[in-house]
Amino acid sequence: MKDNRVLSPRQEVAAEDNLYGALRGLQNVDELRALFHDLCTPAELQALKDRWAVVELLAEGMTYRAIHDQTGVSVTTVGRVARCLYDGKGGYQTALDRLQVPTDDR
Repeated sequence: MKDNRVLSPRQEVAAEDNLYGALRGLQNVDELRALFHDLCTPAELQALKDRWAVVELLAEGMTYRAIHDQTGVSVTTVGRVARCLYDGKGGYQTALDRLQVPTDDR
């Protein structure tokens, strides 16, 4: 996280709200993919994809070590993702519950 913030706390919240609004306004996976590729560095995008893969495997009941062996994600990161999945704000679980991938969007 950057140390020399230019935005006020109110502006930070507004920027976050606007980002989420922009995400909600996109209509399909291709539009979301394009935004994420523009918004994130390749490393940031890879980290997001890795974390989501971990969420799905944890939800299937896979062990931390097995997830590490399958994905290459560190056991420490798997533990952090698990903590958020089970004791976080519920975002991962809500997304899992609502996940529906139409075959035409794959």
